[in-house]
Amino acid sequence: MNNLNEKEKMLAGEIYDANDAVLVEERQKCKDLCFEYNHLLPSKIEKRKELIKNILGKTTDHFHIEQPFYCDYGYNIEIGENFYTNHNVVILDCARVTFGDNVFIAPNCGFYTAGHPLDAERRNKGLEDAKPITVGDNVWIGGGCTILPGVTIGDNTVIGAGSVVTKDIPANVLAFGNPCKVVREI
Repeated sequence: MNNLNEKEKMLAGEIYDANDAVLVEERQKCKDLCFEYNHLLPSKIEKRKELIKNILGKTTDHFHIEQPFYCDYGYNIEIGENFYTNHNVVILDCARVTFGDNVFIAPNCGFYTAGHPLDAERRNKGLEDAKPITVGDNVWIGGGCTILPGVTIGDNTVIGAGSVVTKDIPANVLAFGNPCKVVREI
């Protein structure tokens, strides 16, 4: 018998109830922090940095996240050194989302770890699962990209604008499209 609570199930990659009171409360707390972050004056760089350090699970010394920025829990997000996201990035971090060093993300990108059952009855009950996303070092993700659950993007890779990344992308390549595919080595 599984004795894990819903948060433990979520973090273990098992089916969990997203309507669990603890998870709802944690999401609400994070969304309040994101709201506060998104409404700071853009010139308040140090205050913004301080607030992001409160939201995210692991940060470094040198990073910049443009407003607006949205995430579900925050504590499942780790960013490497010299991390940059442009405006309107969404990270649904029901599972771990890890970014290496020197990652640059263009505007309007989404990183989605959550998945839902195909069975409507289970889906309508609020059940879901989550798979981690890993982005290597020196990666550039073009504008309007969608990165789906369980994807790993290798070091030194460029993902072209508008791509939907449904499967792992290796290191040292240019990849783009829907679904995203390797076009050539770089």
